[in-house]
Amino acid sequence: MPTLNPLCQFSTTIFSKLTSSFITPYPILTPNGRKTTTTNLRIHLKNTAFLNKNINNGSSSNNIVIDSLKLLEWDNLCDSVASFASTTMAKQALKEQLWCLDQSYEDSLKLLKETNAAVQMNNYGAMMDFAAIDILLVQSAIQNARRGFAVSGDEAIALAVTLEFAEALQLNVKAAIKADSDCHQHFMPLTQTILELIVDRSLIKSVRQMVDDDGTVKDSASSALKQARDQVRYFERKLNQMMESLIRKEMEETPSLEVRNINGRWCITSAADNKLSFQGLLLSSGSGAGSVVEPLDAVPLNDELQQARASVVKAETDVLFKITQMMQRDLDNIKIIFNDLIQLDIINARARYSISYGGAYPDLYWPQDEETYLIADTNSMDSISMESHPSQRKWTLNLRKAYHPLLLQKHQRQMKKSVKDLTDAKSEMKRRRRQGVTARLIVEKDIDISSLEMQVAKLKESPPIPIDIFVDQKTRVLVITGPNTGGKTICLKTVGLAAMMAKSGLYVLASDPVKIPWFDCVFADIGDEQSLSQSLSTFSGHLKRISDIRAHSTNLSLVLLDEVGAGTNPLEGAALGMSLLESFAEGGALLTMATTHHGELKTLKYSNDAFENACMEFDEVNLKPTYKILWGVPGRSNAINIAERLGMPDEVLRYARELYGVASAEINEIILDMERLKQNTEELNREAQHHLILVEDLRQKILLSSENIRQHRINLSLKKAQEITGAAAVARSILHKRVREQRTISAQRSRSSTNPKSTSSSHQTTTRKNDISSSAESVNSLNDNEKPLSGVSPVQIKQKSRRIPKVGEMVYVSSLKKKVMVLEVEQSKEEIVVQAGFMKMKLSIADLVIT
Repeated sequence: MPTLNPLCQFSTTIFSKLTSSFITPYPILTPNGRKTTTTNLRIHLKNTAFLNKNINNGSSSNNIVIDSLKLLEWDNLCDSVASFASTTMAKQALKEQLWCLDQSYEDSLKLLKETNAAVQMNNYGAMMDFAAIDILLVQSAIQNARRGFAVSGDEAIALAVTLEFAEALQLNVKAAIKADSDCHQHFMPLTQTILELIVDRSLIKSVRQMVDDDGTVKDSASSALKQARDQVRYFERKLNQMMESLIRKEMEETPSLEVRNINGRWCITSAADNKLSFQGLLLSSGSGAGSVVEPLDAVPLNDELQQARASVVKAETDVLFKITQMMQRDLDNIKIIFNDLIQLDIINARARYSISYGGAYPDLYWPQDEETYLIADTNSMDSISMESHPSQRKWTLNLRKAYHPLLLQKHQRQMKKSVKDLTDAKSEMKRRRRQGVTARLIVEKDIDISSLEMQVAKLKESPPIPIDIFVDQKTRVLVITGPNTGGKTICLKTVGLAAMMAKSGLYVLASDPVKIPWFDCVFADIGDEQSLSQSLSTFSGHLKRISDIRAHSTNLSLVLLDEVGAGTNPLEGAALGMSLLESFAEGGALLTMATTHHGELKTLKYSNDAFENACMEFDEVNLKPTYKILWGVPGRSNAINIAERLGMPDEVLRYARELYGVASAEINEIILDMERLKQNTEELNREAQHHLILVEDLRQKILLSSENIRQHRINLSLKKAQEITGAAAVARSILHKRVREQRTISAQRSRSSTNPKSTSSSHQTTTRKNDISSSAESVNSLNDNEKPLSGVSPVQIKQKSRRIPKVGEMVYVSSLKKKVMVLEVEQSKEEIVVQAGFMKMKLSIADLVIT
C-alpha cells in the first residue's frame, strides 16, 4: 500500500492547559487507535477560527481541500457528530479527528472497526453513558497529584466516580462475554482496551470512606478532624448563646440589633444612632450604614474559634493529602484509564450518531487493488441474476437509498420539535380543563392542537427522499442532467459526504450493502460564490477552482462538479465542459461526478466507455421533480413542455419548437421513450424480485410442512407400536393366567373322575376354555396378516396331533386359530413352547395340528 503525503499539517496542542504539567511518557490509546505515549498525544483544535488561520498559512492543496469540504457542509456534519459525545474533551477531540485529512486506508479501516464494535456494544446494552465523568475535575486531580498538592474533595469524588465507571464498563463487557462468547470478537478492538483497564479498587474504597458525594470530607476520615470540628461546633454554640443574651438585654432600647459573621468572627450590627450598653471593638461604621461591634466577651471565644477552624482545615488537608499519596502510587494507571475513557467516548459518539440516523457499515475498499472488487455479500437468493440485482454487480460505488445527512437531521429535529409542541399543547389543554378555564380559551387551544397535528402529519408524509447511486466499475465520469431544483446538487453532496463519512470511521446513511472506495481527497466545485479576494467573477471563480482541483487530484480522488460549463456562452461552455470531463476521464480522478444543462455533454457516453449518463426524474403531470435518479438515461429538455402546461400561447410554443429544431424534438422523443423503457424495466425488475421472494418464502413453507408431516408420521408409528406392545403385554398376562387355571382344572379332573360332581366341573372347564379362546382371539387380532388354517377337519387335527413336532416347525393351534412356531419341546410333559406374534406360550401337544 503506498504512503500518501499528508494533506494537512495542523499545529498541535495538548488536551488542555490544565494537563500540560503532568504529561509524562506512558502508553495510551490515541484518537486514531494507535498505542503511543502522552508526550506524543496532541489534539488538533480545528474550530472555525483555527481553520481560517491555517487556510491562510497552509498550502494551496490544503486550501482547496478545506474549501471543498466547506462547500459540502462537512463542518456542520462534524458538529452534529460531535454533539453525541458526552464529555467536552471528547467533543473537541472528535472534531479534530473528523477534520484530520491525512488518514491512511488502514487508519480508516481501524476507525470503522472501532465504530462497529461500539455499535455492537450499544445494541447489546454493554455500553454506558460517559456523561457521569467530570473531565475538568479529574484533570485537576491528576495535575495536583503530579505536582504533589492535596486534591480537593470534589476532585477526589470525581476521580472515584471515574474509576467506578471504568470498573462498571469492564464488568458489563465481561458479563456480555460470559453470556455469549461471540461478544468477545464482536466488541473487538474495544474488548482489549476495556479489559486491559487496571482499576485500583482500594483507592475507590478509601475515597468513599473519607469523602461524601458532595465533596465534603467526612468526620470519620480522621480523629483529629472530628475533634477539631467538635471544637468549632462548641465555640459556635457558646458564641451564639452569648450573642443572644446580649441582644436580649439591648432589645428594649435598640430593637434593630443583628448577629453577623464577619470574616469568621461573630459580631453584632446596629443602626448608626443606636448606643450599646456593652463594651466591644468597633470593626466598622459609616454614616447611615450602622456599625459592627465585636463584644469584648466574645473576643477570646472568636480567637479560639478561628484556631479551631484552622485545625479543621489542616485536618481536612491531611486527609486529602493522604488521598493524593494513594493516587501517586497508581498515577500511571489513572492516566491510562482517563485517556482510554476519553477515546471510548469519541468512538461511542461515532456509534451513537450512526445508530441514531440508521446508518449502514460501509464496505470500504482500496480501489487500486483489483482483488477488492468483490461481489457484495447479500441475503438475496442465489437464483437472482447477477445483472438484474444491482447489489450483486461489481460497482465502484454502491449506495442504495442514501440520505443527505444534514437534510435527514433537519427533518428529525423538526419532527421531534413538532411532536414535543403537540404533547405540551395537549398537556396544557388537560390542565386548563381541570382548572375550569373559559370555553373561549379552550376552543383557541383546540385550534392550536389541530394545527400542530396537521404539522406533524405533514412532516411524517414528506420525509427526505433517498437516492440510489450505482456507479459501474469501468465508469470514470458520471454526467447527471435534469431540471433546476431537481436534486442534482444534493446528489453530489450526498456522495461527497458519504465518502468522507466512510473515510472518517462513520456509518454511511444508506441501506445495506454499502460499497464505497477509499478516496484520498474529495474535491468539490459547487455553488455560485464569487472569489472577491482575487477579483474574479462567478465564471472565473469556477474555472480557477476547477483548475486547482485538476492540478491536485490523484487517481484516488473524488471530484464533484456542479453545473460544469455554466456561466458563459452556451456553445463555449459546452465545449469547455466536454474538454474538462474528458481530461478527468483520461488521467484525472478515480471518479468524477458532474451535473450540467448542456445537452452536448450527454453524448460523451456514446464515444467513450469511461462515461455514464444519469438524469433526475421529472413529473410532467404535476410539473415538479421526483428527486429520483434514472441511470443510463440522459436528461431531456422540459422547458417548452412546461411552458405549454403553464398556458403559454400556442404561437409562441410553435415558433419555439421551430427554432429548437425537429432533430432536437426527435432526440427528446427518443430520450422520453428511453426513460419510459427504463422505468418499465425497473418496475418489472421490482415485481420480479418481489415474486422471487414470494416463491422462496413459499418453498421454505413447503419444506417446513414436509418436515412436519414426516415427523408426524414417525410419531404416529411410534405411538402405534407402543399401543401394540401394551396390548400384547395385557394379552400375554391373561393367557398365562388362563393356562395356569386350565392346568389346575385338568389335575382336579383326573383326581375326581369318580366324583358325582364331575358334571359341574366339566361345565366350569368348558367356561374356562371359552375364556381362553376369547383371549386367543384378542391376540390374533394384533396380526391381521396371519390367517387361520383352513380346510382342516377335527378328525385331521386329532390325527396330526399324535406326532411330536420339532423345534422350528410350524404348527396350528386350534384355540388360537392360527399357526405358530415351535421354540421348545418337552416330551416328558407333552408340552411345547411356541412363538405367537409378540408372545411366547406353553401349550399341550394335544392342542396342536402338525402340518
